[in-house]
Amino acid sequence: MNASASVPSTPQARTFQWRSLEFILGAVLTGAMLALVLTSVWIFPDRGSAMDLAARLTAPFTTWAHPLGTDPLGRDVLARVLVGGRISLWVGFASVAGASLIGIAIGLVAGYYRGFWDMFLMRCVDVQLALPFILVALTFISILGGGLGNIILFMIISQWVQYARLVRGMVLSVREREYVQAARSFGVRDLAMVRHHILPNVIGPVIILVMLNVANNILLESSLTFLGLGVDPLIPSWGGMLADGRTYMQTAWWVSVFPGVAIMLTVLGLNLLGDWLRDRIDPTGKL
Repeated sequence: MNASASVPSTPQARTFQWRSLEFILGAVLTGAMLALVLTSVWIFPDRGSAMDLAARLTAPFTTWAHPLGTDPLGRDVLARVLVGGRISLWVGFASVAGASLIGIAIGLVAGYYRGFWDMFLMRCVDVQLALPFILVALTFISILGGGLGNIILFMIISQWVQYARLVRGMVLSVREREYVQAARSFGVRDLAMVRHHILPNVIGPVIILVMLNVANNILLESSLTFLGLGVDPLIPSWGGMLADGRTYMQTAWWVSVFPGVAIMLTVLGLNLLGDWLRDRIDPTGKL
């Protein structure tokens, strides 16, 4: 009898297998989507803007020239989905990068120095969190208008508070630990203290939040563009394609379904990677 076959599957082994599968699925989905989107301008030099009115609303999987069909103007849906993904991914990563940098800096200052700076900065955070998100979005976009740059700026302004509160709370805990007290007793300067002893010990949860917020911001950009508050309608984007195809759902479902599938797969991959990373950084589930 095979001895290994009689060994029962433990909860730890099943958890490890699921985490490995979670990472593999997340990495494959995210990596494949990034590779296709980033190489789309070379695969489709016309960037999905070429029109073929004779082939308008061609059904998917009926011709090799347009494997995912065409839209009401005869533009290739596959080309527009991949090229449009560049806008959604750029908004997701650029907005999170800006918000995290600002939030980390403010959280470090508030948590490390405490006192006046902590009170002042955290009251600013409280005021912003008290404002209704949709009201802020409508006000911001009505004043400055839509467009790619303004959407990214709005997301940065509205989301830095998440990182500031997270970092500030962790810094308050880390600054009281023995190794920080020992470094302070040796006369380590504030900048060196933050850079070498505090920031490395609070960055893990921030990375998790970054991963999850990239996925959230892709959905947010698509939603705003769908409502006409996002990027220029003439620029291919997933939200814009959803808006363009909503009137054709009964006759040409593929115009909206395929960009929706692209959003779903990208967000799913990023969320799986974020969950896997959270389990790796904090296996006890306290974060």
